[in-house]
Amino acid sequence: VQLQAFGGGLVQAGGSLRLSCAASGRTFSDYDMGWFRQAPGKEREFAAFISWSGLTTGYADSVKGRFTISRDNGKKNVYLQMNSLKPEDTAVYYCAARLRKSGLGTTETQYDYWGQGTQVTVSS
Repeated sequence: VQLQAFGGGLVQAGGSLRLSCAASGRTFSDYDMGWFRQAPGKEREFAAFISWSGLTTGYADSVKGRFTISRDNGKKNVYLQMNSLKPEDTAVYYCAARLRKSGLGTTETQYDYWGQGTQVTVSS
């Protein structure tokens, strides 16, 4: 599966952005999806997860209550709605896919495919 993330940009603190990740190739509903992010000088970290069906989601504590992950299997897209953005949310955001399995996908090694990343910058 090929992934392409887009929707990043520059936003003021307290603002919102919606990231999208478009998939092509194999059946999208075969895959659980995740969003990760990498801030300058830091390791890439987990942000959000959604199961292939959309019934199970999970979030990093740092984004819980502010970010919402969703998916549309018919359109082969996964989304990350980001509200109440903070300067510390500044990072390159990546979408990732893994063949569906049980359990949350919260670590990089659980994923097989990655998008190219989209930059999110939150100004104070």
